[in-house]
Amino acid sequence: MAPSARARIVITNRVHQAVLDLLEPRFDVVANRDPEPWPRARLLEHGAEARALIAFMPDRVDDAFLAACPRLALIAAALKGYDNFDVAACTRRGVRLTIVPDLLTVPTAELAVGLTIAVARHLLAADAQARTGFSGWRPTFYGGGLDGSTVGIVGMGALGQAIAARLAGFGCSLRYADPRRLASDDEARLGLAVLPLDVLLATSDFVLLAAPYHPGSHHLIDRAALARLKPGAYLVNPARGSLVDEVAVADALAVGRLAGYAADTFEMEEWARPDRPSAIAPGLVADRARTVLTPHLGSAVAEARLAIELAAADNLVRWQDGAPLVGCVNPEAIP
Repeated sequence: MAPSARARIVITNRVHQAVLDLLEPRFDVVANRDPEPWPRARLLEHGAEARALIAFMPDRVDDAFLAACPRLALIAAALKGYDNFDVAACTRRGVRLTIVPDLLTVPTAELAVGLTIAVARHLLAADAQARTGFSGWRPTFYGGGLDGSTVGIVGMGALGQAIAARLAGFGCSLRYADPRRLASDDEARLGLAVLPLDVLLATSDFVLLAAPYHPGSHHLIDRAALARLKPGAYLVNPARGSLVDEVAVADALAVGRLAGYAADTFEMEEWARPDRPSAIAPGLVADRARTVLTPHLGSAVAEARLAIELAAADNLVRWQDGAPLVGCVNPEAIP
């Protein structure tokens, strides 16, 4: 059943004005206009009477959340990975959940390439020196180059393929590991060779993570995997923080097993993990010479973020109009 014209909706994090312009004529909108997420208690206070929610990565929706928001019929999530949303609980309670599966891929792939170059060429340390007393060229900051290197990509879904496409012009040899092998035509198009993960780790100069996070991929790169890495390799994680054991990575950097680590996602962000750490591993934060750490900027391209938010908002309009939802992960949910 379509909602009333003035159904209450809650937007949990700050969005572009264009999103509010689209929704406010149709709904009673309660929107977080601050850069910080609401505390859970405040979110539940606003959500108690809400019929729909636009949610973001910091939000965790479990059965207790849904029980406190009994009128919810739709959660339109402005994100791609949704393991912090209890889909089974949503389905049981008749709440449909939608995601935005395709608009984050290209910006994240671009950032992955940027992180790779930044960590291998010591860009942050070099920038700091240039600002604090540069006196001309010196034989310093020698790093690694992509040309002639071997790059291993772990995971060859949409993100892995987008990364491979962008690396194609850098003169590197591209390999990948994934339980689901690409079609041979796609491998040929992207210039990819498939390898077992152990072999990929042992032979790659650069390892880029592009796998989804689930219980089976938790700490995919652990101490044992790091021990199998080619000595002096670079590890780049633009995907999900808990794919790596951050403490083990910091230790591998400290002993020189890893040449560098770049990350845009961190274990502390795994909201559904009851044992998630409260901060980035201190060893990574302290190692300014061999790490590049960015605060989850994968989709932080202005045009992309607006498009993602509008895609989530469009599902609210579709819901109001009784039209099919886009990116619904549980269409079997019965309101």
